[in-house]
Amino acid sequence: MSPRELDSNGSGSMSENGVIESLSQINPEKAVQELMQPCVQGIDDHLIEFSEALRTVAKALRRAAEAKATAKAEAAEWKRKYELERARNMQLEQTGLSSGKDNCECKGEKTDNLGKDSEQSERCCGKHGICSHGVLHNGETDPDYKVVRDMRKASFKLLWGCKGESSDQHKHDIVSFESGNITTAERSSKQISLKWESDPQTVLILTKPNSNSVRILCAEMVRWLKEQKGLDIIVEPRVRTELLTESSHYNFVQTWKDEFLFFPQCPFHLRHYTSEEISLLHTKVDLVVTLGGDGTVLWAASMFKGPVPPVVPFSLGSLGFMTPFYSERYREYLSAVLSGPVSITLRHRLQCHVIRECAKNEFETEEPILVLNEVTIDRGISSFLTNLECYCDNSFVTSVQGDGLILSTTSGSTAYSLAAGGSMVHPQVPGILFTPICPHSLSFRPLILPEYVTLRVQVPFNSRGHAWASFDGKDRKKLAAGDALIVSMAPWPVPTACQVDSTSDFLRSIHEGLHWNLRKTQSFDGTRDP
Repeated sequence: MSPRELDSNGSGSMSENGVIESLSQINPEKAVQELMQPCVQGIDDHLIEFSEALRTVAKALRRAAEAKATAKAEAAEWKRKYELERARNMQLEQTGLSSGKDNCECKGEKTDNLGKDSEQSERCCGKHGICSHGVLHNGETDPDYKVVRDMRKASFKLLWGCKGESSDQHKHDIVSFESGNITTAERSSKQISLKWESDPQTVLILTKPNSNSVRILCAEMVRWLKEQKGLDIIVEPRVRTELLTESSHYNFVQTWKDEFLFFPQCPFHLRHYTSEEISLLHTKVDLVVTLGGDGTVLWAASMFKGPVPPVVPFSLGSLGFMTPFYSERYREYLSAVLSGPVSITLRHRLQCHVIRECAKNEFETEEPILVLNEVTIDRGISSFLTNLECYCDNSFVTSVQGDGLILSTTSGSTAYSLAAGGSMVHPQVPGILFTPICPHSLSFRPLILPEYVTLRVQVPFNSRGHAWASFDGKDRKKLAAGDALIVSMAPWPVPTACQVDSTSDFLRSIHEGLHWNLRKTQSFDGTRDP
């Protein structure tokens, strides 16, 4: 048989160098796959490496953007503090030169416009109080300020509660370093009171919609405030329409309308505020009255993107943790608030920024969002667990895997956070509640963080689904992979008036609203222990 011919069984062949090769068992497709497999595998490895490199670059860009945004926010905050401190120092210097006394001693000045030569107005609050000009106003102070009846904004100051000038309860020192030893000095009274330095002139009334009882009370209150107190009244466009439908007597009520620009020659009672003026309402409004529940208070707070005037919340809703005043006695309560002083609760708000992954180095074009209760990050309609990476001042906190996460103020501790297992916290306590929603870990317990930290909640690139953020239950925003939410304490709290004081109102709200620790008293039928 020829070396190049197959044998009779077709089982082999002889090559030129004498090697017999088996050809019957060779599969052409399998041979091609074996030849191509190393090449394909090499390409896949390169693609994976390239993808990882892109993710690393994206993370670096995002961190650079967040660092830049944080630096901008810190620079703005330090600039604001510097301007406030500079204005305060200038005022103290001028006060010291004019009076020759201690800078912290309160100064009185005569007001000829009111015809009371003996009346004195305390101008310096460094000893007992916090001036509205530095905390709840626009930060501008005027040492030559005089009380004028035509002013559009009433001035006030906040006082720490104390028991007289001879008492040492007004001390604000938290830490002292006497003789080289660090000791804490607690304030014996932390209740804050608001004292008017000039009479309030303008009141903003906000009401719960679609309520006949609220509509009737609002009409009665507007008439009483105008006729008995001589105040200017501002209401929402919807409320003004309802009032004018009831009677043309309410044409003195002011309002705003986004699509209507008022003309200066219009009569004052026909004036309408534009959207720009709405953003400056805090410069015109001396007092805010809410008629409704906690939702109406949230709506009132959302109208003010900066400083918030004092709020008097009346309870006309189903639950009222922030509404201590009863509507039946509104004349008594409003008279007491307008005359002052009145105890208030400074309810802190959270300031939220959304950073988009596609933006690379800038904040989202929308303005910051302020929330009074909480910001919630949940999974929305997705069936997958949320996957969130949480950082506190650039330190890694944890990865949240569950239904979501709640970042709440202490005022919101009795809302969604409480339902998710968070603790109830006194609203005067400055802090941020970190509460998971149905976490996929039994050891994931809620946290309470100090108010000065900055939190970052980020959707990682390996997340299976998107996340959704909602702010006080509205304004939902979609957070895709790479997006981040920055949360910090806002510099503008919401001052709400108290019926008694901050602690008494808080305890009454959890007793009446939640029936906290309500149980039958343990029965006693027997002898006592010796």
